[in-house]
Amino acid sequence: MKSCLLNRFLIAALVLAAASALRGQSPTSAQANPTDELKFVVIISRHGVRSPTGKADQLNQFSAQPWPVWTVPPGYLTERGTKLMAIFGAYDRELLAKQGLLSHDGCVDAERITILTDSDQRTRETGKAIAAGLMPGCNLIIHALAEGTPDPLFHPLTAGDVHPDRQLATAALAGRIGDNPSGLVEAYRLQLQQLEEVLAGIDAPKMSLFNIPSSVAPGKADHLVDLRSPLGTAATMVENLLLEYADGMPQVGWGRVDENKLRALMQLHTASADLERWTPYIARAQSAPILGAILGSMQQTVSQTATADALGRKSDRLLILVGHDTNLTNISGAFGLSWLIDGRRDDTPPGGALVFELWQNGGTSKFSVRLFYTAQTLDQMRNITPLTLENPPERVPVFVPGCSRADGSCDWSAFQSLVHATISTDRTPTHH
Repeated sequence: MKSCLLNRFLIAALVLAAASALRGQSPTSAQANPTDELKFVVIISRHGVRSPTGKADQLNQFSAQPWPVWTVPPGYLTERGTKLMAIFGAYDRELLAKQGLLSHDGCVDAERITILTDSDQRTRETGKAIAAGLMPGCNLIIHALAEGTPDPLFHPLTAGDVHPDRQLATAALAGRIGDNPSGLVEAYRLQLQQLEEVLAGIDAPKMSLFNIPSSVAPGKADHLVDLRSPLGTAATMVENLLLEYADGMPQVGWGRVDENKLRALMQLHTASADLERWTPYIARAQSAPILGAILGSMQQTVSQTATADALGRKSDRLLILVGHDTNLTNISGAFGLSWLIDGRRDDTPPGGALVFELWQNGGTSKFSVRLFYTAQTLDQMRNITPLTLENPPERVPVFVPGCSRADGSCDWSAFQSLVHATISTDRTPTHH
């Protein structure tokens, strides 16, 4: 009897262990076939932790207390932001070495890496920090246009590289909200009220978020659509609270915001980004140049022939593009991507990145593409946690509708077709 019971317990334990293993090896999280070889990687990263870009006096009218003063100019990468991105760069080196793409140390691969950033301070300095962590002492060159010059990769509207229909873009966004921008107030009333409580403390703010009028109209400059509502202003404020938390400020939101409150409030920022950047027509127009560059750069590796739209050399193994959360959301909207990371849906925190991996299949001439999203957790940013293979950042597989197969990979020809179908034809070539 005892032997029978023992056997039953052993069988039950084995079943549970097998079930646990299967849960951790779902088809979409499966790795590449062991015979596949990683040939090229493109990392599209948001810049690191920066100071707020908006004018404090405009936000102060909604808060009982003034917003904090930062030690760097508006929109600049902070000292903490530099450290966090260097940590991320060091982790990338460790991971890519494990995957067989780069050597574990030294500068032998420096000539096989291209780093290109947007022209502003926070992206250029982020690129330098990543390079310092990735290959310390190797003097990797950071390619960027002169500061203040609109880069068509990251700001195609401002640079005049794309010419979408602003009326159609407005209709596309309006169609997602029932042509009723004021309805966003009701949709996110609970989170807006929570933010108002943070802003007010024990005193009443000078102005309520709920008094902001709502409207939607064609935009100007680098905004295809001008969506005005309490949601947009709230999104800016929540982003600032996130920056306070990630930069290690002792008091976040005047001491009224902890991690749980921040996570709840960040839904406002994600919702605003979803409407203004993820809406497919808007996303496709604004991501066309960078998607074309990604495809061209991958094509160089596949064909080993220089490609007009490519960035870097055909011998490159790694391409790093440092831009903004707008670029990440535009790409995800263009492809219909979504992810869940650190307990948050579709968030694009400082340093977060979309990763495109190009694999050669089993020694054949066939290639496939895998997408991942990676970001440091809120705790990792706040605590400046070193990243290692044993203590990594969050990294999740991303399914590409119309392209990904059951194992999470896209056939190269299917990926090419998807990008060509996604890219707007109403644009001029991008050159760097």
